[in-house]
Amino acid sequence: MASAAAVVTNQPPPDNRHRRHHGRTDGEEEIRLRKKNEELERELRESLLREEKMRRELQRAWERVRVAEEAEERLCSQMGELEAEAVDQARGFQSRVTSLMEQLSQAHSKLHQCQAAASLNNS
Repeated sequence: MASAAAVVTNQPPPDNRHRRHHGRTDGEEEIRLRKKNEELERELRESLLREEKMRRELQRAWERVRVAEEAEERLCSQMGELEAEAVDQARGFQSRVTSLMEQLSQAHSKLHQCQAAASLNNS
């Protein structure tokens, strides 16, 4: 049978608090991790604030778009009404011009008839 031999050294057992991580003790590593965590939390808060600010700006932009679309609809409706009114006025003016042209033509014909009758009477 093999005998178990114990190796005895004069070194104390390793203390996990003083174990090295990339040249740092556990305490230094904990401080580094806490600082890193605080930095990440600060960046997260800033990011959330920027996100909220952008959300509010987007909401205001959507509101402006909604108002502009409503105004556009009102303007289109008013323009349609004005176009219809302009067409009616143009028809009325055309009818009036046609009537005046007929009256002028009749007056011109009567004038020629009167001039012809006067020239027969004078001859």
